[in-house]
Amino acid sequence: MTVRALYPGTFDPITNGHSDIVERASRLFDQVIVAVAHSTNKKTVFDTEKRTWLAEQALAGLKNVEVCNFSGLVTAVAKKQHVSVIIRGLRAVSDFEYEFQMASMNRHLMKEIETVFLTPSEHLSYISSSLVREIASLGGDASKFLHPEVTKAVQERLSK
Repeated sequence: MTVRALYPGTFDPITNGHSDIVERASRLFDQVIVAVAHSTNKKTVFDTEKRTWLAEQALAGLKNVEVCNFSGLVTAVAKKQHVSVIIRGLRAVSDFEYEFQMASMNRHLMKEIETVFLTPSEHLSYISSSLVREIASLGGDASKFLHPEVTKAVQERLSK
């Protein structure tokens, strides 16, 4: 039985913390689909196509990982992609309440879906896209938190 998993998110930008979650998931599941969300309540720095391309660059070395983008409900893309697992990353206990609520709602919308929570390596657990964007926009060096191609795009966009 092939188990396909979906890792949805905004990925604005994809960080080394996200990549760590994907790498861990790629060892657990036959295929991992990283799904970059089109429309969110968040105002993104990069458009969907750029965020998708950056995720492809950051994850290029993982053979059983593919990247797509989507709009609408996560459960709709899960059905379309024929996945049975949604992956969510937890950095801290503070993430859990929201993620638990989201997992319960997704299970209500699609009873055959399971949510698996993964934590990044401890040295990456404090990284978030919003903190990385803030560091870069204030002239700081965000390169240790990002893939080199992502660093380049962030510097070009936020150093202005």
